[in-house]
Amino acid sequence: MSSVAEYVANLAVVRSQLDEARTDSVVADALPRTLAPYVDRAVSLSDAGDAAIASPDGRVVVASDPSRNGTAVRLGDSDVQQGRGWTGRVETPGGAVVAGHAPVIADDGTLIGFVVAEQPYPSVGDRLSDTATDLLLFLGLGALLGGVGTWVVSRVLKRRSQGLAPREIATLADHREALLHSIREGVVAVDVEGRVTTANDAARETLGLKGDPVGRRVDELGLDQRVVDLLAGTGAEVRDAVAVVGERVVVLNRRAASAGGRGIGSVTTLRDRTELVALQGQLSSNLSITDTLRAQTHEFANQLHTISGLLQLGEYDELGALVGTLTRRRAAITDRVAERVRDPGVAALLVAKWSAAAERGVRLVLHDATALPRLSPGTAADLTTVLGNLVDNAVDACAGGRDPHVEVELHAEDGTLRCAVRDDGPGVPEELREAIFVRGFSTKPEVLGGRGIGLPLVQLICTRAGGSVTVGRSAFGGAQLTVLLPVTAEVPV
Repeated sequence: MSSVAEYVANLAVVRSQLDEARTDSVVADALPRTLAPYVDRAVSLSDAGDAAIASPDGRVVVASDPSRNGTAVRLGDSDVQQGRGWTGRVETPGGAVVAGHAPVIADDGTLIGFVVAEQPYPSVGDRLSDTATDLLLFLGLGALLGGVGTWVVSRVLKRRSQGLAPREIATLADHREALLHSIREGVVAVDVEGRVTTANDAARETLGLKGDPVGRRVDELGLDQRVVDLLAGTGAEVRDAVAVVGERVVVLNRRAASAGGRGIGSVTTLRDRTELVALQGQLSSNLSITDTLRAQTHEFANQLHTISGLLQLGEYDELGALVGTLTRRRAAITDRVAERVRDPGVAALLVAKWSAAAERGVRLVLHDATALPRLSPGTAADLTTVLGNLVDNAVDACAGGRDPHVEVELHAEDGTLRCAVRDDGPGVPEELREAIFVRGFSTKPEVLGGRGIGLPLVQLICTRAGGSVTVGRSAFGGAQLTVLLPVTAEVPV
């Protein structure tokens, strides 16, 4: 339409007639007859539905439709009256039209009229029919590319899914979810960015998580920093690490996860050992009492055999001296322990361990700085389990040596109970000081059996109570294990 309007506007006859019509009324009256052939010719040679020549004030001078002569031209947003060409959409009573406007400029630069060429705006059907060929071509190409892409994707998926069909993959995913959420042990998977990718029901309950943790960073779950480090840490795997979550004692094991030789994060299993710690503590105490009773039975049997022999020989003076010596020795041990250890349970344990150590040829010594008040029942139970295990380990470590002895130091102040057990055995190498707290690890011969439980139990009890246990070298050259526990004494020292 722009080309049609510009063609008519640039005809010499159109320009001259409009220029003359400005000053000659006769020429102006004859314009409809003079210029009509040029307008009709422009319409016949183009796709224009209508064409018209208008005066500068917007009145039709001559149009291909004579009924429009003298009417006002609908210009829409056109700025052709400012002497600029324009194309666009114009709303008319007959509907929307595509219009092209071209100004007619005199030689002196004055606007003497303009030409309008219009065509009815094509309907949706007309536009579709005009583009049907191209549309079919593009649709065909799109279908071809889609088919090829679908084939490539299906080949890749089959190779990645080991030939499983979509239904089989869905079934496998359902089984995986059911398996993860049905096992009682907690499972948490974390990607390389520290975001949780999997957490089953047991893990959420054990960690006390609210809401769905999947997709969130581990450090945003409100967990203790130690638990965060164990779950999202990198590097070496973690075995039987102990952490306290609320009132639970949790044991964590973490292993790195990889796919195609590329690290994708880690998987951590969590086991709630709160009840097990209590049961292990009771069992350890019972075993310790059993061993102590056995040692005392053996000691008393030897003494009774000696007394029986002296009676049969009639050595009554020797018998009296022996009984007096045994009585004084037992009283000295009991008095020394009772003087410094006011808690009856801990004192009874030390007296019993004294006999058990003596049977193994080990001297059990109470440090001069020992001063322990009466403890609450819970703290006393924890301390007897911890102390019993530490003394047993120390006796095992130094038994058979030259003048073996074990030293126990107990005292409580400022709300902290300190328990240190030292021996003169071979000690614990620095590279094994963390490994000895792993369940099942032991430096003792395998033939002894049942090893690797005592120290992990000590660590679990200390962790649950909010304390700690450390390993170092004693002043005697052996090992020193130091336990710190929060405590409130019932009776002052």
